[in-house]
Amino acid sequence: MLKALFSSNTRVKLLVTFLSSPGEEFFIRELTRLLSEQINSVRRELNNLKKAGLLKSRSKNRKKYYAVNEDFPILEELRSIVNKCTDPKKELVKKMQGLGDISLIIFSGSFIDKNKKSSLDLLVIGTVEKSALADFIREELKEMTGLKYGILSKDDFLYRLKLNDKFIVDMLKDPDNIVGLNKMKTQVQKHLQ
Repeated sequence: MLKALFSSNTRVKLLVTFLSSPGEEFFIRELTRLLSEQINSVRRELNNLKKAGLLKSRSKNRKKYYAVNEDFPILEELRSIVNKCTDPKKELVKKMQGLGDISLIIFSGSFIDKNKKSSLDLLVIGTVEKSALADFIREELKEMTGLKYGILSKDDFLYRLKLNDKFIVDMLKDPDNIVGLNKMKTQVQKHLQ
């Protein structure tokens, strides 16, 4: 879908990279390796995005670094489009499934918006060692400092859902939250009706 909206495949890859990595800077050769694209193509599209005002650049150690211009007028709208058309959490969910028997993963708070205040950023339902999840977060999500997460067993989650626990119902009904994995769709829908 993004490719249909934006004519260049390289531009789409650059948009996804920059808009999915707030606050990060990249230099041209780093981007060519990361995106598996030709240097001329990357350079041309970086210049196009800079002319449009989406990117800004600075020179450091004889390298030109590019970053998102946080003052770009439609930045949040573009981030929203990229998030809806790509699934940056898909790889994260795949890796998390290796931690145990996980039935449900809900991303909230800072996963949705770095400035959004939430009582929990990540809810994991299933059989997972707390220390394993803590290590995973420390290694895979090191840029997300202060991440708040919770683990519930499947039985505890279903019990709380049956009682219409406000916290659980709010997590499930919040339209901003992202359900990264849901092996309990029928059970959840039955209780939410």
